[in-house]
Amino acid sequence: MKNLVFDSWALIAFLQDVSSESDVEDYINKVHSPDIGAYISVINLGEIWYSFARRRSGEFADRILLEISNLSIEVIDADWDQAYRAAQFKAIGGLAYADCFGAALAQSLDASLITGDPEFEKISETVRIAWV
Repeated sequence: MKNLVFDSWALIAFLQDVSSESDVEDYINKVHSPDIGAYISVINLGEIWYSFARRRSGEFADRILLEISNLSIEVIDADWDQAYRAAQFKAIGGLAYADCFGAALAQSLDASLITGDPEFEKISETVRIAWV
């Protein structure tokens, strides 16, 4: 496991201390190894922000993003290649479009996608999933 891509589901679980939080924390601890790269799509980061802003406030969501920035997870901007790959996953059906960006990033980086979202089962033969 050289590269890890964090889905919004995983980081939200970690930040809310839900049952999968310790599994996600294990992956976050691996990020500090020089041999492992950790990434998140800017689209998934936006999903995290709006999830917390809806439930709490924009100010709270901003603090959450600050916490994430301290985790050594590199934010990758979406470009046409990512959007095209995401659209291909979306065309399969059953995945939220934002989730498709996480899958597209994992595929392009030959990385494991860290998630507990059961929607990803549909593409688990195409994208390596690390279930939490």
